[in-house]
Amino acid sequence: MEHAVTMKPYKGIGMNGWIAKWYASLTGKSMREFEALARRVADEAPGARVLEVAPGPGYFSIELARLARNQVTGLDISPTFVDIARKNAAQAGVSVAFQQGNASAMPFPSESFDFILCRAAFKNFTEPVQALEEMYRVLAKGGQALIIDLRSDVPPKKLDEAIGQMQLSAMNSSATKLIFRFMLLKRAYTRAQFEQMASRTKFQRVEIREFPIGLEVSLWRAAQEFVVRGS
Repeated sequence: MEHAVTMKPYKGIGMNGWIAKWYASLTGKSMREFEALARRVADEAPGARVLEVAPGPGYFSIELARLARNQVTGLDISPTFVDIARKNAAQAGVSVAFQQGNASAMPFPSESFDFILCRAAFKNFTEPVQALEEMYRVLAKGGQALIIDLRSDVPPKKLDEAIGQMQLSAMNSSATKLIFRFMLLKRAYTRAQFEQMASRTKFQRVEIREFPIGLEVSLWRAAQEFVVRGS
């Protein structure tokens, strides 16, 4: 039985400065992936108010704003990423409300969004259950949250294959492998751990799909919620 997840020793202060800029240039090589994900969300949640939690350089949010008539907001703890994302949006000529804030204490009123995406960042949150509870709070009734992230139980061979498909330079490939093996995998979760965390929240429906190196966790807030009152 896997241990309960509440807090993490890693303090999710976010990437800043040069490391944020390096990460932005690295992930910018995967634009087809961001474009495909944006098309998927545009099809699944047309016209929805969308929040991306930890958007980093903002590539997904910008693509979604470019594709669809969605109101798109991005919340990141890193001031450097917020600055990069705002500049990227301005350059793309799209409107996305990028702002700085913590996933565990979101600066939004309850039921502000219809769809939430968190890609490749949830494993870094210091208070993962609190972050899930905040996602639930800011979701409108009937809304969905989608978390896409690394699996902690990825076989080394599968990880090497995935990094090899990124078409990185030899130096970036070596650096990426080290970061995955000694940092990201240690922060990531298994399917069972996600199930355990979700069970501690008010989400009524949870579905988890496994992929060679990652997980997709879909969580829904019920369209109708009933309150049982004492007599």
